[in-house]
Amino acid sequence: MGYRNLAECVRDLERTVQLIRIDDELDADLEIAAVQRRVCQAGGPALLFTRVRNCSFPMLGNLFGTLDRTRFLFRDTWPTIQQLFALKADPLRLLKTPALWPGALLGALNLLPRKVSGGPILRHRTTIDKLPQLKSWPEDGGPFITLPLVYSESVSRPGIRHSNLGMYRVQLAGNSYRPGEEVGLHYQLHRGIGVHHTEALKEGRPFRVNIFVGGPPALTMAAVMPLPEGMPELCFAGLLGGRISMISRPERLPIPAEADFCITGTVIPGKTLPEGPFGDHLGYYSLQHDFPVLAVEEVFHRSGAIWPFTSVGRPPQEDSVFGAFIHELTGPVIPTLVPGVSAIHAVDAAGVHPLLLAIGSERYTPFAENPAPQELLTQASALLGTGQLSLAKYLFIVNGSDDPALRVEDIPAFFHHLLERVDWRRDLHFQTRTTIDTLDYSGSGFQQGSKLVIAAAGPRLRDLPSALPTDLSLPAGFGQPRLALPGILLIEGPPADSLRGQADEALERFCTSLAPEAAVNRFPLVVLVDDSDFCARTLNNFLWVTFTRSDPAVDIDGIGSATVSKHWGCTGSLVIDARSKTHHAPPLVDDPEVEKRVDALGARGGPLHGII
Repeated sequence: MGYRNLAECVRDLERTVQLIRIDDELDADLEIAAVQRRVCQAGGPALLFTRVRNCSFPMLGNLFGTLDRTRFLFRDTWPTIQQLFALKADPLRLLKTPALWPGALLGALNLLPRKVSGGPILRHRTTIDKLPQLKSWPEDGGPFITLPLVYSESVSRPGIRHSNLGMYRVQLAGNSYRPGEEVGLHYQLHRGIGVHHTEALKEGRPFRVNIFVGGPPALTMAAVMPLPEGMPELCFAGLLGGRISMISRPERLPIPAEADFCITGTVIPGKTLPEGPFGDHLGYYSLQHDFPVLAVEEVFHRSGAIWPFTSVGRPPQEDSVFGAFIHELTGPVIPTLVPGVSAIHAVDAAGVHPLLLAIGSERYTPFAENPAPQELLTQASALLGTGQLSLAKYLFIVNGSDDPALRVEDIPAFFHHLLERVDWRRDLHFQTRTTIDTLDYSGSGFQQGSKLVIAAAGPRLRDLPSALPTDLSLPAGFGQPRLALPGILLIEGPPADSLRGQADEALERFCTSLAPEAAVNRFPLVVLVDDSDFCARTLNNFLWVTFTRSDPAVDIDGIGSATVSKHWGCTGSLVIDARSKTHHAPPLVDDPEVEKRVDALGARGGPLHGII
C-alpha cells in the first residue's frame, strides 16, 4: 500500500536511512536551494530542513533525487503500473495471461477519487507571506513554488473527468504582484491548462485554479506524467499511489484531502504581469515575460504541513530523475505512439526539448539498392506532432535495421552511427518560423524559432576521424580545435555579434573560406564554440552548449552548401554555430558566498559531512 500523505513518506525514508534532517537554521533565499542541488549532484539522501529562517514550516528537498529512491517510493505499485503500460502496448496480453487480472483489477479500483466532506488539508488557514519563500538563483525575480500541482477544469464540462493537474511554476511575490493577494502563473506551450484558460476566456466565465503543494508523492509524479487524453492526473495518482485519492470540497474546485498546502483563486481576466526571471532547467534564466495572474482567495494547510521543493538548473538535476522514471514506466508504450518507431530519448544533458533521438524503421522498400530515408521522414513528422515531443528542436532519427544492437540511450554510439551514414545533401529537413520551447532563447523571438530533422539510413558512407589531422588549416580568427566525439570537431570562433534571427557573419565566412578538399571536411560535423576546452571536457558539456545555443535555421551552415529545388544541403562539413549570442538568456552561476556556506555544512562536524 502506498503512502497516505507526505508525512508517512518522510517517516519511512528516515526509518530506511534515505533521509536526513538538517537542524541548522538556513535561509530559503538561495541557501536551501544550493544545498539541495549539491546533495542531488552527489546522489545523496532526501533532506528535511527543520529550521527555515523566518518561516514556521519545514521544507523537504531532494525527495526524488535518485532513481533508486524514486523507485522505492512506488515499490508497492511499480509492478502493476509497468504491467498496465505493457498491456496498453499489447492489449491481447491480458487475455492470454490470466495471472495479470488481479493486479490490473486492483489498480483500476484505485482510479476513481472518493469525495469527502472534510479532510486534513482544510484544518488550518494561512497567508502567502507565511509560506516558504524559496529563491533558487541570484537573479530570480522573487520566491517561487517549484513543485506546484496546478489544478484546473473545463468550465463547460466541470468535474475531474475533464481536469488537468500540471506542474506549472508559481511566483509568490516580487515584480508588480500585489503582496499576498496575487501570484504569477507561468505555463508553457502545449500545456493542458492552456486549453481550459482559452475556453474560460471565450465563454466569459471565471477561470478558477487550485494550487496544491505536497501530499503523497504519487500526486507529484502524476502531475508530470505524459498521460493520454481522457486520463485525469488525479485518477492516475490513485493508481500510482496504490490507494484511492480523497477529495475535499467536491462541490467547488476539488482539493486532495491529504495535500499539505492549497492556494485557491481565480485567474484575473485580461490581466498579465511580468513573471520571472527564473533559473530554469536548460541551465539559463528564463527572462521576464507577461503571464496570467491568479487572485488569491484562500490558503489552506494541514497540521504538521511539510513544504516539498526542488531547484532546477543545468541538467542533470532532480527533475532529470522524473524523466528517467517516466521513461522506465512508459517505455513499452513508445512503439504504439508512432508505428515503426521503437525507441526515443529526449536528451537530458541538452535540456530535454532541444535534442530528441529516435530509432525508426524503413519497412516498405526492402528492394531499394540505395536506401534513402523515406518512412523515417513520416515517423519524424508524427513524432513532432505528438504531445510534448512537438517541442523538440533537433530530431535525429535512424533506421533500426541498419544496426539492431544500437541503443538510443548510448549517445556516443548513436552519433557515431548517424554520422557514418548521413548525407548532408539529402538528409537535412528544416521547419522554419515555427514554435519552440518557451524556455529556449536561441530562436528568433519568444517561443519562435526553427526545427531540424536529420534522418539517416543505409550503409556506412565514411570512416569517422578520432584524432585531429596534422594538416588542419583554419580561417583567420578561428582556432583551438578539439575533438568532441569521433567525427565531431569543436572550433573556437570570434565573439558572435549578430542580430536576433540573423546568421553571424563569422559563420558564413568560416564556411566560404574553406575549399572542398580542406582537411576539416573529414569531419562531418563541426561546431563553432566560445570555449572548445570546456565543450570537449565532457559529453554533457558538448551536448549542452551545442543544442541550447543554436537555432537550426539561423545557426547552421555548411561547406559547399547549395539549395536545389528549395532543399538546402552541403557537400562538406555541416557547421553549427553554438557560440553565445547577445539575445541568449544568461547562464546560471552560483553565488560564491552561498557556496562557501554550503561547503561549511559538508565540513567535519557538519550535517552534510561525507555527503557533499
